[in-house]
Amino acid sequence: MPEGTDDPRLSAEGELALARLAISDGDLTHAAGHVAGALAYAPTMPEVHEVLARLAARTGGGLDLFPLDQHAFVGTVVARAHLLAAAGEPAEGLELLASATSYAPTADWAGVPWVNAPGLAARLDPEQMARILMRICAGTPDPVPPPGRQPLRAYLRLAAHMVDANPEHGLLLGAASALARRLGEADLAVDWARRGARGRRDKLAEVWLGYAYRSAGRTEEAIAALRRAVSYDPDDLSVYADIAGTLADNGRLDEALRWIDQALDRNPTFDCAVHTGHRLRYQRDGELTHLVALADFQRDHPDDSHEHTDLAECCHSVPWLGHLPPAGEAVANALRQLLATQPRDGDDDAPGDGSSGVDDDRPVSAGPPRAGGEVRPPTVGRLPTQGRLRLSGLEPPSAMRALASAAPDLVISVAEAPEPDIRLPRRASAHQLWRYDGMVAAPVVGPPSATAVERIRQLAHPAWPHPPAAYDGAVGLATLDLDDLLGLLAHPPRPPATPLGRALAEHDPTLWVRCVQVWACLGLLHHRTDEPWPTSTRRQVLLDLVWGVEDWVTEAALFALVTYAWVDPDVRADVARVAAERLTDGITVARDRPVSIARSLAQLVLATPAMAPPMIAATRLLLVPDGADERRPGPLTRLWRRLTARLRRTR
Repeated sequence: MPEGTDDPRLSAEGELALARLAISDGDLTHAAGHVAGALAYAPTMPEVHEVLARLAARTGGGLDLFPLDQHAFVGTVVARAHLLAAAGEPAEGLELLASATSYAPTADWAGVPWVNAPGLAARLDPEQMARILMRICAGTPDPVPPPGRQPLRAYLRLAAHMVDANPEHGLLLGAASALARRLGEADLAVDWARRGARGRRDKLAEVWLGYAYRSAGRTEEAIAALRRAVSYDPDDLSVYADIAGTLADNGRLDEALRWIDQALDRNPTFDCAVHTGHRLRYQRDGELTHLVALADFQRDHPDDSHEHTDLAECCHSVPWLGHLPPAGEAVANALRQLLATQPRDGDDDAPGDGSSGVDDDRPVSAGPPRAGGEVRPPTVGRLPTQGRLRLSGLEPPSAMRALASAAPDLVISVAEAPEPDIRLPRRASAHQLWRYDGMVAAPVVGPPSATAVERIRQLAHPAWPHPPAAYDGAVGLATLDLDDLLGLLAHPPRPPATPLGRALAEHDPTLWVRCVQVWACLGLLHHRTDEPWPTSTRRQVLLDLVWGVEDWVTEAALFALVTYAWVDPDVRADVARVAAERLTDGITVARDRPVSIARSLAQLVLATPAMAPPMIAATRLLLVPDGADERRPGPLTRLWRRLTARLRRTR
């Protein structure tokens, strides 16, 4: 597909101008290439079809100008589809349009007059049309998100014309129902599926009917239809999984698991049943072992019948399993407060007097001094040029530097560095990132190379489907050397000029710093992978970072170790021991002073495979204070939910 254009119609007009020049010069091959390009930019633009018709008239149909090969350009495929229809072969043309839709479902390939003509239905074989509709459905989600439905409406109109012309064709009715369901037309889907099931009494008809009922919210009727499908074919275990999923969606987990157990009794390795079973068992008791077992199954069975999202769905909202939790330090909160007071574009209500929004007489629990002279993390615009922040105690160096870099003119005072001294590593180690001059932290390592900066800007993101996917995603950092990876941790670059980068800068620059550190540590997992894990450089460096100065890097390095435990069962005991020891140390320190990363360390322990059950039980108690209600989110949680929702839209 063409990329990099702000105005597809303008780009199409440019292609058409070149096509017309080529036609005038008699160079029809080049003209055809430009017409194909114009179609890819604007598939329903009338002028494109006019030039295509001119080409067809000049060459006796034009099909030879748009040959299909193994890697045909989508515009060529679509042009050939229209020419086939004009030559009296609309079914073949629809086959090609369906191929284009499968390749790029957001483009309106079929929104042209010949597809929408009511008389087309009489010229098509209903069996072939049903197969075309099934092909379209196979390449689209169920349901299609509302913004993506319009390009598929032409197929739905054609399906309606086909149903009118073939009112008792069961396969056509079922396939049409499947498309209607995906486009949010639940009542129409039920009507067509019911008519199809009357004329075609078999498993497929009942499955289509069950899905239609389910999309319409008619659960009992959906279950009944799917049960009938099982009676037609007791060996189709995918229907068992569908029944289980439908029951679970309506809070009937015990019934759902009975159906899954029936499927697994027939075939313990059937992928749909395995995925659904682990997901439902996790929903029932929240035990991480189910998700780890599912990840192991995915690794050991890469050739599943189709893509499954059960693991990603379970990890989606869980800190560290599916996303990076926000920083909880006082200075991070202060920076968010500063940003909240700043005017946005078009915002005339924000303070305009240069005040910071921070009360210089109100103490904050802990925080950093300015860290001058070093490479700064992301700078955000229009932060206050004056203001004072008084802190009762020192906080992690990455947090201190993030605030100092985002608000360089904010005057910060620190009362003390309470014991145990946050400026000292928790254990002696070879790889340290920070040194202190009084209360000011400075990096020990040098800044990363331009190559490292560019790669981390492409990869860093606050969310991932699940830990194994995060591990795979970081492979792009495998060729960076150790100095670059360590440099990224202490010198996080500015965020990219993308919607994601702008959203992070606007809402919470500390999150970008944490993203960089997390992905740099994941990159360390791919460093010198030929070395055996127990004595490897990557393990030793990550352990040094885990036990170094208390910092966001501590969390990032521990997450990398936890991620590797998800990927390699042989390291699980080692990583579980490290995670338990690091949390225990944090709890011990917290008896004497605040440990801002303690909650995150606890969340990482709960994300660690093979963690001892007593440690899991104790950690869960740590995360739920006496009398607290986990179901009522605090202001930070609500802010995080709003931010991550926006970031998902920009990704």
